[in-house]
Amino acid sequence: MIFHIRHITEYLYSSPVQHCHNAAWLLPRSTNDQVCLNSQLKITPGPAVQHEYSDYFGNRSVHFAMQHAHERLVITADSDIQVKPDMTKYSTGNQDSWEYARDFCRSKAILHHVDVIPCCYDSPMIKASGRFRDYALPSFPANRPLSDAVNDLMERIFTDFAYDPNVTDISTPLLEVLQQRRGVCQDFAHIGIACLRSLGIAARYVSGYIETLPPPGQQRLIGADASHAWFAAYSPSAGWLAFDPTNNQPQGEQHITVAWGRDFSDVSPVKGVALGGGTHRVRVSVDVARQPENNG
Repeated sequence: MIFHIRHITEYLYSSPVQHCHNAAWLLPRSTNDQVCLNSQLKITPGPAVQHEYSDYFGNRSVHFAMQHAHERLVITADSDIQVKPDMTKYSTGNQDSWEYARDFCRSKAILHHVDVIPCCYDSPMIKASGRFRDYALPSFPANRPLSDAVNDLMERIFTDFAYDPNVTDISTPLLEVLQQRRGVCQDFAHIGIACLRSLGIAARYVSGYIETLPPPGQQRLIGADASHAWFAAYSPSAGWLAFDPTNNQPQGEQHITVAWGRDFSDVSPVKGVALGGGTHRVRVSVDVARQPENNG
């Protein structure tokens, strides 16, 4: 399945920004489940400096700097992605027990997996806690296969938490989200990660998109999609197993991965610093469009 994704971020400033330095995680990476056929990032007005580099986790990060006054900044990412997920790795018959995955993270064997190590510990936005452990435990009885246990945890988050974009923001403490049982996809991904790490299992944050389909008989609204987030747990045998608690499903053919890290702070779509600008408004438009495949 091939998708075209256009992600537009527009900053409008009340007074001119004189200088700014930014980093963007907007160009999807190629993974075992997808191939980035092509992608490009367009910045208006044109930056004085722009270069792409690979961050610690192998994500595609673009640094750019503006060195002239501007009152409007537009960042447009266009990408074509072919998604071919391997769903066989979610089969519980081929899975480690969750205790084995936990013990692996405590063993010397983890030293050979440098991308997994940071996902075993606390990160800027996620701190392990007995409260997260207590919430997770009903999904993790003795010897249960990891994939089965994490799938159950995902289903419980989907059932217990209400999607509400008006309750939380980037600064809302995660324990408060656990108490309120309300939030958005970023919160639900962080909850899942906090639960897993509180049990000693490596977990990471995945940023990307999901194809949304209009109700029957209605046209698809261009630009009405949004960034999305989910989480993944590490199985020593199967690798990373990704689950989407917002939609109650494993990562599948409608998920497009952009980047992954310890939490949202590692892969924020755009972040940076600016000199001047006064107050500002941000407009974001995302369009995920399925493309016809050439089977010839």
